[in-house]
Amino acid sequence: MSDRPDINPLLDLVLERVVDVRPELVWRAWTEPEHLVKWFTPKPWETVSCKIDLRPGGIFSTIMRSPEGAETPDEAGCYLEVVENRKLVFTDALGPGYRPKGGAFMTAFILLEPEGTGTRYIAIAKHADPESRRKHEEMGFHKGWGTALDQLVDLAMTW
Repeated sequence: MSDRPDINPLLDLVLERVVDVRPELVWRAWTEPEHLVKWFTPKPWETVSCKIDLRPGGIFSTIMRSPEGAETPDEAGCYLEVVENRKLVFTDALGPGYRPKGGAFMTAFILLEPEGTGTRYIAIAKHADPESRRKHEEMGFHKGWGTALDQLVDLAMTW
């Protein structure tokens, strides 16, 4: 895929799969808050709030709830790039309107490429340093993002 950024294995995590869902349905799941809350967090966690202003500089924010009822803080990030049905890039290093903020964790790329009747789905999490990457991997990046993708596919199959 020509839109794929350079990958540094010391800093970046990648999940790549082909799913049996058309790119425009994957896009809907990622860009419409009423759909994103249904799949974004691996069960038994829940996404209880989502704000999306789908434009560069626009807000991307979620609040997640643990099985015990604890909620994550609303750490609003922003979109850096939006290419309909093809590419989303967002970060928590900046807030809405590109406002710099502390405590950055990652910049995420969601790349969608038509493949047969489905989509080649590529999720990339870029980190500032090897320690941040290691922590994200130990938090369960591959399992968590993979489970969330399975949930997205299950949801999109109902449309």
